[in-house]
Amino acid sequence: MNNERGYLRYVALGDSQTEGVGDGDDTRGLRGWADRFAELAARTSPELRYANLAVRGRLAGQVRAEQLAPALALEPDLATVVAGVNDLLRPRFDADEVAGHLAAMFAALTAAGARVVTLTFPDLTRMIPVARPVAPRIAALNARVREAARPYDVLVVETGHHPVVNDPRLWSPDRLHAAPLGHARIAAAVAHALGLPDCDDSWTRPLPPPGTRPATGLRAAGVELAWAAAFLGPWLGRRLRGRSSGDARTAKRPALLPVAPSR
Repeated sequence: MNNERGYLRYVALGDSQTEGVGDGDDTRGLRGWADRFAELAARTSPELRYANLAVRGRLAGQVRAEQLAPALALEPDLATVVAGVNDLLRPRFDADEVAGHLAAMFAALTAAGARVVTLTFPDLTRMIPVARPVAPRIAALNARVREAARPYDVLVVETGHHPVVNDPRLWSPDRLHAAPLGHARIAAAVAHALGLPDCDDSWTRPLPPPGTRPATGLRAAGVELAWAAAFLGPWLGRRLRGRSSGDARTAKRPALLPVAPSR
């Protein structure tokens, strides 16, 4: 922990996962793993204040350009930086360029005295078979995340090594964002990696067997077609129009605020 009272100022930087997409909605509000982690940390650090600067759709360079300076102005003693998935889904992906943006954020935040945490990413192609061509990109991104973190003693939370991350129940219907249960597991993983009290490796354990069998045959094909119509088609449409899901959006929690009790 940062001191006897724990962390006092936590700032989250990133894209849709850190914003909380998949955990709640834009009407009721988004929760997400960063909110859930802040709640865990506040159990032993009741004075903790938390800001979330993440905005969906942001590339790593945009996270750096838009969120780093506001984050530094908040003088965090704990920061999470999670970015890069939007980059690897673009036609032109440069893992070294993404790593450069991450390294710049790691360097600036650690130089300012923050404990910095980042994540590696699970293999999305387990949930999205049509995305198999991007599997090497995911491996390359994870390798660069680790390399960028090493010189700055950034804590890397490995989320992709455990079979449970491939359980569909941890993923939202779009298969790209975590479901509430998935966000809870990510929060628990970060808390465990930081050594917060009463946080263990239970986040790595499998879920109970599902009550229904996976779809097969024609039913499985119908599920895939429905997914493509609901999520893949609109995503491709935005790409063709040069649009982003985060257009005109701003951070949901730009100021350091007290953390509400866990729900």
